[in-house]
Amino acid sequence: MRAQFGREYPLYIGGEAVTSSAKPIVDTSPIDTRIVLGNFATATAAHVNQAVMAARAAQAAWGRRDWRERVAILRRAAELIRERKFELAAVIGVEVGKSRLESMGDAEESADLIDYYCQQMEDADGFVRQMAKVTPIERNTDVLRPYGVFACIAPFNFPLALSTGMSSAALVAGNAVVYKPAEDTPWTGLKLYEVYRDAGLPAGLFNYLSGHGPEAGEALWRHAGIDGPKASRAPRLGSRTRNAAPRRASMSIDK
Repeated sequence: MRAQFGREYPLYIGGEAVTSSAKPIVDTSPIDTRIVLGNFATATAAHVNQAVMAARAAQAAWGRRDWRERVAILRRAAELIRERKFELAAVIGVEVGKSRLESMGDAEESADLIDYYCQQMEDADGFVRQMAKVTPIERNTDVLRPYGVFACIAPFNFPLALSTGMSSAALVAGNAVVYKPAEDTPWTGLKLYEVYRDAGLPAGLFNYLSGHGPEAGEALWRHAGIDGPKASRAPRLGSRTRNAAPRRASMSIDK
């Protein structure tokens, strides 16, 4: 892992690496701030717009895809997290300062959360339910349909588990995601992007934007192309987004 320290990392939008002219985020370890874990591209409002457009373009086909195929891809992502849990835990440890035990728990919980949301889809048979009818010629069906594009703004304290939980729930239901990890944990967030990519998630469905909250985060949850914002339990962010998002699918604050 030490061989990976200090590298430069881009944004990922529509499956493509994207650079930024803004000053990069210098990610240092809280264990020893002299250790530079990496230099991460800083997303701007223009990058946010590009990512939302990429997500909207990719979501339509994903939403029409059979829910069983979506579940299979997400299940594969959970498998990859378990296969890579030692690497993921090491990244969490040096980036957040967690102990080995806590870092392993963060990684393992991430896989469990994906499995949980996949199980919800399976138990509900894709959320397609036949309803009662008044006359013999009726056929009434209750169908839960994908909503569109969700913004996932993650915290630093459980950087993988909370990021995975909020994003996998949206993805397995047929939505696309624009994801901004905490500016303190861009490396962990990038590892999640790699998991989804390697699991076979189509390009554009999970877009990775490392950046600062006042710029990228603010532009993201305010973007008109976002159908639902999901954020960590941060009082200031939560109260602002709840008040500003009555038109959207829901405002979810993960605990």
